[in-house]
Amino acid sequence: MCGITGIYNFKKSKPVKESEVVKMRDTLIHRGPDDDGIYISPNEKVGFGTRRLKIIDLSEAGHMPMNAGHCWITYNGEIYNFRELRSDLEKKGYKFKSKTDTEVILNSYLEYGFDCVKRFNGMFAFAIWDENKKILFAARDHVGIKPFYYSIQNGAFYFGSEIKAILAHPDFQKELDDKGVFHYLTFSSSPAPFTLFKNVKKLAPAHQLIIKENGEIKEKEYWNPIGPTNYSTRESDWIEEVRSLLKSSINSQMVSDVPFGCFLSGGIDSSTNAKLMSEALGKPVKTFSVGSKNFDKYNEFEYSRLMAKKLGTNPHEVLIEEKHMLEFVEKYAFFADDPNGDQVCLPLFYLSKLTRDNGVIMVQIGEGSDELFGGYDTYLKAWQLYSRWWKKLETLPSFIKKALFTGSAILSHPKFDFPRAYLKRLAENQNPFWGNAVAFSDFQKEKLLSLKFKKKFENYSSYEIVENFYRQIGEIDNSADFFKRATYLELKNRLAELLLMRADKMTMAHSIEARVPFLDKRIVELSFRLPTEMKFKGGNTKYILKRAVEGIIPDKIIWRKKQGFSTSMSEWLKPESKISGRLLDIIRNSKLRERKILNYDYVEKLISSHHRGVENNFRIWNLITLSLWYDYWFK
Repeated sequence: MCGITGIYNFKKSKPVKESEVVKMRDTLIHRGPDDDGIYISPNEKVGFGTRRLKIIDLSEAGHMPMNAGHCWITYNGEIYNFRELRSDLEKKGYKFKSKTDTEVILNSYLEYGFDCVKRFNGMFAFAIWDENKKILFAARDHVGIKPFYYSIQNGAFYFGSEIKAILAHPDFQKELDDKGVFHYLTFSSSPAPFTLFKNVKKLAPAHQLIIKENGEIKEKEYWNPIGPTNYSTRESDWIEEVRSLLKSSINSQMVSDVPFGCFLSGGIDSSTNAKLMSEALGKPVKTFSVGSKNFDKYNEFEYSRLMAKKLGTNPHEVLIEEKHMLEFVEKYAFFADDPNGDQVCLPLFYLSKLTRDNGVIMVQIGEGSDELFGGYDTYLKAWQLYSRWWKKLETLPSFIKKALFTGSAILSHPKFDFPRAYLKRLAENQNPFWGNAVAFSDFQKEKLLSLKFKKKFENYSSYEIVENFYRQIGEIDNSADFFKRATYLELKNRLAELLLMRADKMTMAHSIEARVPFLDKRIVELSFRLPTEMKFKGGNTKYILKRAVEGIIPDKIIWRKKQGFSTSMSEWLKPESKISGRLLDIIRNSKLRERKILNYDYVEKLISSHHRGVENNFRIWNLITLSLWYDYWFK
């Protein structure tokens, strides 16, 4: 796991300076405190920088940037099938100087060219400079576990694991991207390729970039999870395949030369990780859990301790309280230069600190399981609503659908905002599901945005992002049902750019590598072959996964009501909290007000209604994080 950055001056005559690359590289020390490296090409057109967190092959042989033949690489991530790939390459005559997966990527490129990425199973973001062909080749992993940001300005290509590396280059000019802000207010993250900085893009998951010496840039998707639609109808076959793949993935992702452990919430996913890791290890794995002080309803210690007891391990625990929140808001914007409005960033930050303080450097986490196997009640309800009602409503004549929305104007209370948004989608023939983490619907943004800012986006909607993904899956599998399409949207947008980015940024803030075995590409592909009824059988969320882990973890954990990973943010934003005023002042006193983007009268109404018991904490935190980010990066 590392922090990577670099420059390719494909048009400028100005040479790449080592000092500039070093400055960019060292903004990423937290991602790689163990080693640093630099490479400048002979023609001084290319510069790579790496900060390395040593996980596999701790020797100097793993130093990066690394070369093989005429190619150099800077790389962040882990390839879990690298041993099999190495064996195949050795049979073809390739020699290896290290035991790293880095060298396997390089030699795979030499053997298979740009298609090498199709052979990898892991998490990765890398750039390869081919000195002979004068081509820079970059790629981001299949589901977007690792980030890759880039910018093209003045005939140069800049890239980095985090945006701050690009911003550190003296030639780069910072500007706010209004469209990025517009989408952030909807999704609480930036959908690829957007960021909140103008001219800084995010490479989408499963995409690669090829940049030639003449400045020609080609972006291409190299993988898609939608495969053959023929599948077994026998429940026992699905149970066996899910169980087998889980064991294979968790075992393969334990490859490490440093101490490792597991985040343990007491839910199905983390408990399965912990149990199967312990089985493969032959002894209890170290576990780490987080809760909320003074608000037991957010804690799952009853179940995490039950699982720890079953494993025979002593759990490491941390309780989050007000002082942690105040410390966190001081540090948040530096680490989240691509801001993330998920409140779980807070407990994840301190859970990662607890892990590192106890000498553990690599952990397995449960991200992705809920999205792939239908783990949220909102998914079940959306599927049921669509199946029972929405399909029928879609067949209504257009004038009736429009009349229903127009008539809903009498429902002026804010609690009707989201139902009205659904009627608006119906009237405009849009898919009703935009994702499981929409902070502000388009209807609410009509109130949230200032008149000046709204004018910039007349006749424009964040539905453009949603529609693009629905169109993609429709072109690949026109028979996909409502929930399969919704899963595709969640995989490509919310999972990649909200959940995985929070995991990456908050763990790497403490130099922790987080691995996600539920997002093994084989499991992702399986989830799209899996019939929807196997995910929600009997009205149970995650049905097939629950059946697959029976006998592995206790039934008390498997069949209990899901409790999402959360915080006591709602209580901290109430007037009786001693930190409420300080948190709300972040919005009220932000320099963001000068940009005249938000209608602050509406913001105050949101706050007041939250104080009266309407749960607006997700929306208010969205505005706090945006304000924190703006004030840090545009001082």
